[in-house]
Amino acid sequence: MDLYEAIERRRTIRVFKSAATDEQLKRLILAGTKAPSAVNRQPWEFVHVDDSALIEQIAHIKYELTMKNALGPFEGVEALKKRALDQKDSFKNASIVAVCNQVEWERSVWMCMENISLAAVAEGLGSGIVLFWDEEKHMVGQLLGLPQDVEVTAIMKIGIPAEQGFERNKNPYAPRRPEFSWLHRNGFEKKWPVNS
Repeated sequence: MDLYEAIERRRTIRVFKSAATDEQLKRLILAGTKAPSAVNRQPWEFVHVDDSALIEQIAHIKYELTMKNALGPFEGVEALKKRALDQKDSFKNASIVAVCNQVEWERSVWMCMENISLAAVAEGLGSGIVLFWDEEKHMVGQLLGLPQDVEVTAIMKIGIPAEQGFERNKNPYAPRRPEFSWLHRNGFEKKWPVNS
């Protein structure tokens, strides 16, 4: 698959039919580790979580975090609760990989996760990234037995998609910015003309 096609086809998947195989996960994670990192530090660590009780605990922490930190334009408590339950349910049928970083080196790990997401598309798989912060991030780290100098960057869900994901211009959480509306030249004040 052409790289640009993989980029265009990548979507956040929230519903999975089944998990990736161990061999697929190894290929995806290896692709992730080919990403650049500051001073070639390669600050990533990965924890494949396949214990159903542990997955349920992590999913419940995400549910609680969402209920506590209502982000975005919600229509009341019921809509928020539905979103939180949908997030919790999104852990079902997927391979769960905790992508972790050496403390102070989180930025490089995001490029690693992008490589994994694009490699998943090439494998015919889907992926989704789940974030934790504050106390809940620490709780997930404790559940995973992370040492003090390693923290959770994000949880990746990977598997065979049971949905297409939102079309690029139809994401209900936020509209996609018009192409090149974010492109500037020689400073922020001057837009880079699209037809140049």
